[in-house]
Amino acid sequence: MAVTESIRLEVARYRPGQDAEPVFASYEVPLMPDWAVLDGLTYVKDRLDGTLSFRWSCRMGICGSCGMTVNGEPRLTCGTFLTEYGDGPVRIEPLKGFPVIRDLVVDIEDFLAKLSSVRPWLVREGEELPLTAEYAQTPAQLDAYKQYSMCINCMLCYSACPVYVLDPDFLGPAAIALAQRYNLDSRDMDDRFDVLSQEDAVWGCTFVGECTNACPKHVDPAEAIQRYKLTAALRSVLPWSRR
Repeated sequence: MAVTESIRLEVARYRPGQDAEPVFASYEVPLMPDWAVLDGLTYVKDRLDGTLSFRWSCRMGICGSCGMTVNGEPRLTCGTFLTEYGDGPVRIEPLKGFPVIRDLVVDIEDFLAKLSSVRPWLVREGEELPLTAEYAQTPAQLDAYKQYSMCINCMLCYSACPVYVLDPDFLGPAAIALAQRYNLDSRDMDDRFDVLSQEDAVWGCTFVGECTNACPKHVDPAEAIQRYKLTAALRSVLPWSRR
């Protein structure tokens, strides 16, 4: 079937050794009613310019790898449709706040280091490996942390966060929300106070709330940060208070 409608993508290109700074390249792609921005980028790479670099994996909003800046907003390109932008153009850039490796691919090493620093796993004390005991939970215990467990590490919240963009030392929304996910888990025996109570952790947040607005999974990292501020304050006054 012939395609008569098209839309223009304005894609940020940065090729190390070739470009001194990012430049924009324009591509006309079919405007299909079921095409996401990621489909448009794939069309460019497959049909128009095979040198274009970008990350993607599942195409289902699960892996979190296709996050980019679309018309100024951090979005998952697999869940953002071309038809949302009328006649276009659609401007696609790397996530803001991260060093650009090439084109739309950013360096995530700093994010991964921050993520691992909050010990994003169940911490048990006084037990030896291998662990064989089963720790059942009630529905209420599951509900206590389930919302924060929905994070897919897409980093959209980091790109939306004005604090992280200005201060790369800030621990960041996703890492704090994930830490809170384990803090609220009845099976966990840690509270990660040594990491979360630092100036560049929860106290660095100015509660703008853009992280929550950008989150495609409704994790609400802004709420997680504010909740742990209360926990940290109580710990300072009542050292035996943990959660």
